[in-house]
Amino acid sequence: MAGALSEPSGDISSPEFLDCDELGFMCGLEIHQQLATGKLHSRQRGELFDVAADSVPAEWYRTHRRLRAPKGESGSVDVAAKFEQARKRSFEYVQSPNAGLIELDESPPLPLDEQALDISLTVSALLQAQPLPLLQTMRKTVVDGSNTSGFQRTTLVATNGILSTTQGDVGIDVICLEEDSARKLDSIKTDDGTIVLYNLDRLGIPLIEIATAPDVKSPEHAQETAIGLGKVLRQTRRVRRGLGSIRQDLNVSIGCGDRVEIKGCQDLQWIPQIIRLEMARQLHFYRLANTLRASIKAPMLPAHRNEDDEGIEQEVKDMVSALFSQPPRDVSVCFSSSTSDMVVKGLGQKNIMLGLKLPHLAGHLGTKTIDASGAQMPRLGRELAGAAKLAGVQGIFHSDELPAYGITQDEVDDVRKHLELSDGDGFALCLAPSWQAVLALESVKNRAQHAWHRIPKEVRNVVVKKGAPEDGTTTPMRPLPGSSRMYPETDVQTNRINVEHWNQIKSNLPPDEDERFARLQSSGISEDQARQLLSREEDDKFFEYLADLPPKFWAALMLDYEGQSSQLLQHIAQLHEKNICARDHIDNVVHHFSTDSNASFESIQAYCEQHGLAPASADDLATIIDNVLAERKDFILEKGLGAMGPLMGVVMLAAGGADGKQVSTLLRQAIQRMIE
Repeated sequence: MAGALSEPSGDISSPEFLDCDELGFMCGLEIHQQLATGKLHSRQRGELFDVAADSVPAEWYRTHRRLRAPKGESGSVDVAAKFEQARKRSFEYVQSPNAGLIELDESPPLPLDEQALDISLTVSALLQAQPLPLLQTMRKTVVDGSNTSGFQRTTLVATNGILSTTQGDVGIDVICLEEDSARKLDSIKTDDGTIVLYNLDRLGIPLIEIATAPDVKSPEHAQETAIGLGKVLRQTRRVRRGLGSIRQDLNVSIGCGDRVEIKGCQDLQWIPQIIRLEMARQLHFYRLANTLRASIKAPMLPAHRNEDDEGIEQEVKDMVSALFSQPPRDVSVCFSSSTSDMVVKGLGQKNIMLGLKLPHLAGHLGTKTIDASGAQMPRLGRELAGAAKLAGVQGIFHSDELPAYGITQDEVDDVRKHLELSDGDGFALCLAPSWQAVLALESVKNRAQHAWHRIPKEVRNVVVKKGAPEDGTTTPMRPLPGSSRMYPETDVQTNRINVEHWNQIKSNLPPDEDERFARLQSSGISEDQARQLLSREEDDKFFEYLADLPPKFWAALMLDYEGQSSQLLQHIAQLHEKNICARDHIDNVVHHFSTDSNASFESIQAYCEQHGLAPASADDLATIIDNVLAERKDFILEKGLGAMGPLMGVVMLAAGGADGKQVSTLLRQAIQRMIE
């Protein structure tokens, strides 16, 4: 939003009532969806292996690496990459069966997987985007260890698309095809840094990245947009399903704040809450910045970032930098007689307690407070702790929350004396190995100095506990990447998208949800069956294997045995139609062949015949029914056709696998003859 805004209003303790228009809300989404193909540049299988850090097979090869941040095409090192390199981490990679020399960065990559490229072009056509005539694969610097090479390969495929929503069109800025990263299994802390363990099974699986324009009008509109993009991707029926196969990132800002990228928005129901809490956070830190500026008689921040004066901001930055001229000091001596278990244990492990003066911040760091929705309200102390954790420490102590954690008031007073603090000054403490404490408090210092300005542009992560968002709040993850992280991938040839190829894609687009539903209903199955098959995205398989089977029976079989091989179920259905496998024995057959999805029709038939799983003949059924009715003649004469229900189960049990429909018909006829 351009232009001036009045001083922003709103109660941050009730984020749901913040006014998007008044606050100059802007939002766009980035969707990352795994494709159901082989890997993008290696032709390895695109599959994941169910292993944890303690269950990696001993025969899987392991290699140990350190990564450094190279200069990008512009000649400078990306700020996010530079930060990651300073975290003093090393990486151990386990080579899964679908990871080869390319995943280990020991061999040049292969050209783009053709199936993955066609899927990305199909999605581009569905979103009315225009493909680039020449596709150039780029390297995107990533030094958090999730790529063995230190970069991610990504290719811009199309631009200028549109997603229609109930609140208007949302522009699609770019559609990219890129590699997924390795999966993190564990982090192991050592005196010399952290060793991060990665599994290479996911590395290289193709991802479609879709980035929207900042056309999202509200938190609820963001949720609708995410749902809409998900539907378009699933329309292809060539994307992966399941936890982690699709990831949504949110780019959020308000006028008095700045752009933040929020990762980890797995559950679409949480998107409005996450966005509103970010709006409240940005509003809180804008107000705090002006409060702090007033304390040093610095010019106030304008109500909108577009009105910032570069000269004034540099002046304020210099003023604040002078305030923070004192380096961190070792204050371990202040805790030589500490009775805090945490402190005693830490110092006993040859750690130090490092202290940092936080000028003018006493009373502004905050303590834990809950808003109207049950989420933690924003506070500077939490941001400082988040910055410190990026260095690998568990957290920090700060003056607004002390005395606590076994730290006494006398120890607090002693720290204040050692750091030479004035009444308005706060402090932060970090208990860690010397090198790590220095790095952590350097991050704390940088974030504290930023408190006099708008919120930093950064990547943040949703706080997750027990696999779900804790309350919708976020923590800092790394600085927001810049253009320096991209440079051309010279090992991958360019791809030309000619007119014939593009026209072929556009003329073979997959049907939308309404068209799929209409096709299912036209087959003669029930509306409920059609909706269930559609929701499970099994409609294509339904028609692929339908052949001459009764549609309703085939639909029921697919729904009852979801996850089983379609070919196996088709063979069983065909045997049922040939009266070789009774319906009541289908469970038995599916269970027996569940680990052999490629079992032949003949082998399943032989199993049914060997175990006598055919339905009873009409003559046999008639004899069984006559015997059952003879024993219960008085009951039938009393109940008439009302005896059908109770006797149906008795006959089915006696018949051992008879067809229920056939039993019902013969039983009804026999009862009618008896009562006439």
